[in-house]
Amino acid sequence: MAERTLRGARLGGQSFEDERGIEFAARQQVGYRCPQGHEFEITMSVEADVPAVWECPRCGAEALSVSGIQPEAKAEKPARTHWDMLLERRSEKELEDILKERLQLLRDGEIGPAHLHRVNQKKSRASA
Repeated sequence: MAERTLRGARLGGQSFEDERGIEFAARQQVGYRCPQGHEFEITMSVEADVPAVWECPRCGAEALSVSGIQPEAKAEKPARTHWDMLLERRSEKELEDILKERLQLLRDGEIGPAHLHRVNQKKSRASA
């Protein structure tokens, strides 16, 4: 068993393949500068689409490409309010009808906080 072991080999440490006959992909250096003035370069393939923005390895801010590539402007949707979402489901006429109905139920003491129910019950007993 001792004759079959590899001597001097480490796990994950070395590759026994040589680099003869291997063509590496063409590379380019892309420079970036962050708002804090940090400059750095990233190695990328020549065929890769170069991003306009890259995260700065020092401070984490968004660094812009030195080569003048501008980031694309994102089309932002306007913020939808609760009122906007409500109007998608109901018309203003329907909302007015529901409001009148709920106000009437509240005034009659059928809905709402318990202390309002007691007040309405006392008033109805006094008037009876």
